[in-house]
Order: sequence, then C-alpha cells, then structure tokens
Amino acid sequence: MRLPFKLLPFCLLAYSNVIVAAEPFSYAWLKGKARQLSTTPYEKRTHALPQAVEQLTWDEHQSILFDRDHALWNKEDSHFRAEFFHLGMYVRTPVTLYEVDHGEARRIDYNGDLFDYGKSGLAPDTLPADLGFAGFRVHASTDWERDVIAFLGASYFRAVGASMQYGLSARGLAIDTALPRPEEFPIFTEFYLQQPAPGADQLEIYALLDSPSVSGAYHFSIHPGEPHIVRVDAALYPRKPIERLGIAPLTSMYQVGENDRRMAWDWRPEIHDSDGLALHTGNGEWLWRPLANPPLLRFNSYFDTNPRGFGLLQRDRNFDHYQDDGVFYEKRPSLWIEPIGDWGAGAVTLTEIPTIDETFDNIVAFWQPAEAVQAGEEYLFSYNMYWADKAPARPQLATTVATHSGLGGVIGRHREYYSHRFVIDFTGGPLGMLGPDTKVEAVVESSRGHVETVSARPLHSINGYRARFDIVPGDSTEPVNLRMYLKAGDRPLSETWIYQWTPPPLEQRELYNR
Repeated sequence: MRLPFKLLPFCLLAYSNVIVAAEPFSYAWLKGKARQLSTTPYEKRTHALPQAVEQLTWDEHQSILFDRDHALWNKEDSHFRAEFFHLGMYVRTPVTLYEVDHGEARRIDYNGDLFDYGKSGLAPDTLPADLGFAGFRVHASTDWERDVIAFLGASYFRAVGASMQYGLSARGLAIDTALPRPEEFPIFTEFYLQQPAPGADQLEIYALLDSPSVSGAYHFSIHPGEPHIVRVDAALYPRKPIERLGIAPLTSMYQVGENDRRMAWDWRPEIHDSDGLALHTGNGEWLWRPLANPPLLRFNSYFDTNPRGFGLLQRDRNFDHYQDDGVFYEKRPSLWIEPIGDWGAGAVTLTEIPTIDETFDNIVAFWQPAEAVQAGEEYLFSYNMYWADKAPARPQLATTVATHSGLGGVIGRHREYYSHRFVIDFTGGPLGMLGPDTKVEAVVESSRGHVETVSARPLHSINGYRARFDIVPGDSTEPVNLRMYLKAGDRPLSETWIYQWTPPPLEQRELYNR
C-alpha cells in the first residue's frame, strides 16, 4: 500500500525533560536482542488510541505539526536534525525512539509540547503521557526545510533524490508477498538514532524488527547527496520457516503509461512513480522490464546467482509525458539496490497488482533467496541503496527509453487474424556511432505464439533505434513472455528488453477492419 502520510516541510528545539536514563548500546547488542526475541512467542503490539486521536480526519491529522524548535540535535553542531510524527490516521502503533550518544541509549518520551496541534481539536494536556510516536524523519543542513528520509508505518521508509522529491518506498523486509494468503508486514518497533559527531556527513540509525515469523536487527548508514546513499546491514532470526522471504523490498506505483493504457481514464497521459524494473545479473547481462497495471495480479521471478544490482527506476524524465504540475512524476527518484558480498542463488521477483488510481502502491520488487529459510538460523544481508534520478550503475549498451504497444497488422490491409504490436525505442551506448552501412537486427524470443514483421531502423529524433514486432497468440489467452535486444552481427548493441503480455479474451479481439 502507498505510505499513508504526506511529508510536510517543518523543523524542531532542545529537550529538557523528555530523555530518560541511559542504557549501554551497540549493534552487536541489538543483534543479540533480536536473536533472543526470536526464541520467544510473538506478542502482537496492540495500542488503543484515545478516541479523539482515533477519530481524526485526514485534514485534522495533517494540521498537527512538529515544533521545529524541538528538533533532536537542534542545539548541536550537527549536519542533521530529527523530528517525530504524531500517531493517528493510518499509523496507530507507536514506535519506541532512543537517542544514542557515546555508546549509551536514552529513550525519547512523548511530550505534547513537541507538537503544534493546529486545527486537530486535540488538547495536549488531555492526551496520555505515554502516547508515543508514529515514526520520524531526518533533515540535513543543505536544506532544513525539507526532509531527506522518513520512517513511518510497519517497516516502510523512503528517501529523496537530488530533486528533494519523494516517490517510491522501501521496506525492511517482505514476507509471503503475492501468496494465496494474507501478506505479513514486519514492524520496526524500536529505533536508535545515533548523535552525529560534529561535522559528520553521515547519520547512523538502528532498528529492531519484529513479526510473527521473524525478528531482526538493522543498521542504516545514511549519506544524503546525489545520489542519496543508504547502506543497510540486516541480521534476521526466523521464528519459523518462511516460504517467501523478500530482501531489500521496493514498493512503487504504476497506474498508466505509454505501454499500458488499461486505466487511462485520467486526463494526464502517464501516472507512475516508476516505469520499469532494471536488473544487472550475476553473469553481467542487463535486463529492462517495463511495468504494467494488469487486470489480474501477476508475479514473476527472474532467477539469478549473486546479482550485481536491481531497482525500480523512473527513466522517463519528460514533463510533457505526465503533464502533472502538482506532484511532478518526472522528478520521482529511482531506487537501485547494490548487494554487498555474495547473495548466492535466488530470484529478483516482481509483483504487479491491479489498481484503479494513483493512491495505491501496486508494484513490489525484492530479492528472494533460493535457500529455504529455517527457524533458529541467522541470515545476514548487506546492500547499498541509491536514491537518485539515474541509477549509479548503467549498461554501456543502449537502453530502453520507450515501450509502445497496440494492434498489429499492416495499416490499410485487411486483417485476417489478431496480432499485437510492440514498438521499443533504444538510445545511448554504441547506437549514435554506427555507420550508415551497419546492419542492425532486432532479436526477438517468445514463450508461445509466433513472432512476425520484425524490424529495426534508425530513429533520428532520439539518436537511436526503433525496433518493432508483432506477436500472434493464436487462440491462447495464457501470458506470453517476450525478450528482445538489438545486435549488429554477433555484437549486442542494447540491453535486453523483457515483457509479459496477456492476450485479451477471444471475444475482445477487435480487428478494426473496414
């Protein structure tokens, strides 16, 4: 689901009576706590909010602003400040926050004086002293008005790119996504915010994760910039076997785009936070999978060993393609995952869920290890996250910049059977340097049906090439997996474009003949 909050620009003051006695802290200690927690039965975190908080409307909740004069580290010589989210609306379970300084952790208690309650109608002196916080966000000295990363709800968090724009989200962990039973959503129950050293340009945050199936300890090293880099170290301790464990899960939204017009009822031509899944496989191959908004849930696995990287990207940066002057989809960051160390065998998985509008995050991607996840074991994963306009790792080959599709056949000629056309544009890499006599071919593979009218020709408007082909599905309505790339002789010129297309029912295959 889309993160149920709107990030507003505000800031924070120094604490006087909100920090209590200190306790020793280290990441090793946190891992020990997570391991011990996994040996005990899971206890569901239930929290009854005061009725006045429970009944807040969206606008009332959004009017509650953190007092920027109370920012954590506001009075310190620090490049970072932290502020807290108030409970209510979609986030009803509080998290416990600690400040870490010189190896000691001090709990940060809720205090009504930390907030301006605006038009919410809440009276802080009537709220319980242990109400707690929903989450927090971080500001950097380059822009005290706009935050750079926020943690709010379950194990969700998200960061900005160079445009200081939020878009897709990440999670600490995904469990049993797209299985025929409810998905499990682990929760970050505790956060430890380490006070930065004077002048430090990196912030350290630690988190304890818990769920019915697993507990875990996380270490986030946050380095704002272009790209915005977050290193993640995760130690997981399952309570029981897990069928589908999702490492480095990414969550985004795709309603409508140039290749999928199924929900094109809005006046804007394209609506999406990400337009494709990029993969850099362990054997060095680059893959690009355009996203879609399918009529039924789709789950695809791309098997690999020791992947070099994957991510959900927003490649299309052209405002004219979106025409949205309110949320600016062309500025949404891409998110690239770079595994640290060998992750072994597994698969990058992609889940695409039908959605009717842009308020629902319907795209999920993560790494699923092939090894069976067993109770009582320790699983360690480390990776870098790059939040940026462009992924830091890019192929030397040409990349896909547009995917179009529609009815196949030859315009002006009577169609005798149904076919579907795909048109894919490539640019970059060696394409701009090809001589006029170079023969460029489109190599197309299909898992079913047959392919016809394959061509590749220069597209001077992008200094690249346009490939196109028709797929004839026959009477089948089973999904068709497609692969295509450009080559000259035995030399590949482009990344590999991959796609899954589901033919329409037979009664909906209009040929549009005169």
